[in-house]
Amino acid sequence: MADKNLQDMESHEVVIAKAKDFWTRFSKPIVIISTLVIVGGGGWYAYNNFVKKPKEKKATNEMFKAEYYYRVDSVNLALNGDGANPGFLKIIEKYGSTPAGNLAHYYAGVCYIKLNENDKAISQLKKFSTGSKPVQAHAWKLMADAYADLGKNDDALSYYKKAAYHFEKDQTAAAEYLFDGAYLADRVMKNSKVAIELYKEVKDKFPGTQQALMAENYLAQLGVYNIE
Repeated sequence: MADKNLQDMESHEVVIAKAKDFWTRFSKPIVIISTLVIVGGGGWYAYNNFVKKPKEKKATNEMFKAEYYYRVDSVNLALNGDGANPGFLKIIEKYGSTPAGNLAHYYAGVCYIKLNENDKAISQLKKFSTGSKPVQAHAWKLMADAYADLGKNDDALSYYKKAAYHFEKDQTAAAEYLFDGAYLADRVMKNSKVAIELYKEVKDKFPGTQQALMAENYLAQLGVYNIE
């Protein structure tokens, strides 16, 4: 029994010695890493609460007047401001990294479409992104419209389909976007093969929509009948 106790004591001393040796060799990097974690966490908290959130709030407050001008269709004032209040372009410049700045890209894109400045519209809408699938799909549809107005039909068709497929649960909107793509392929691109495929898809996926009825009519004009 005494031998066993002696062995246990020796084993314990070995463990303690190894622990001391580990701490001697690695105490400095452990302290450094721990300090960095603490400082980093504190820095993130400070940035989030004293820089990021106030900046987002300020951006939202400053965009209020631009949104008002947007709603009343004063496009130039919405984009450029009225001298006292900033427009969407200034909001983007000052607060582009905030949610308000992101939304300002969308508003600016729509304003440029209304002004028939489609290159600028596409540039702004490309910089907009959202987790809201209906809104994102609509933004892509607007990009498709802008590309179509510029005669960039392949890009337009790509974005009409992208918009339609992004949120098919909204059958009314998805059917509209897909039909627009089919019509573009049919009447502008003169690509009857793609047009027929897309018209059929509108009918198959969204049978209860107005676009499905219209698709049937356009299919008949292309010589395709009795589509189930």
